[in-house]
Amino acid sequence: MKWLAFFFELIAAATLFALMILTCVDVVGRYFFNHPVIGATELTEVGLAIVIFSVMPVVTWQGSHIVVDLIDAFIKKTYLRVLAFVSSMVILSSLYFISFRIWDVGSRMLRRNITTEFLSIETGLIVKYIAVLSFLTGISALLYFLFLVFTSKNSGEDK
Repeated sequence: MKWLAFFFELIAAATLFALMILTCVDVVGRYFFNHPVIGATELTEVGLAIVIFSVMPVVTWQGSHIVVDLIDAFIKKTYLRVLAFVSSMVILSSLYFISFRIWDVGSRMLRRNITTEFLSIETGLIVKYIAVLSFLTGISALLYFLFLVFTSKNSGEDK
């Protein structure tokens, strides 16, 4: 899994670097040469989608999401595990069904040749990328949950 996480992080880092260069060139072109980069907004939107959905499986697999533990001090660990199980199942099922729905939308966009306004980028390909990474995020959530279940049983910390 580490090489897969590295691959997704590399995609996100390269895209973020390209967005930084694009923004710098666009600002310099706009303010000093009165000629901005054509389609910079479209490229930024596509780049942000690539960055966000590339790191989503990695963040989920590593368990790096923001967690607010307001009720942890008042509830037994057994109930917290049940709550974690229920929330994991809701997340898994949501990502599973959403990813297939997004895939269908991407297929429809490709059939209809829907492109961006200025650069004519196939938006269906980007939407399908989002669908695949959403599905991988669901798998990452499942693997992380199973990791937590098996490590907590082996550590014997049930208090």
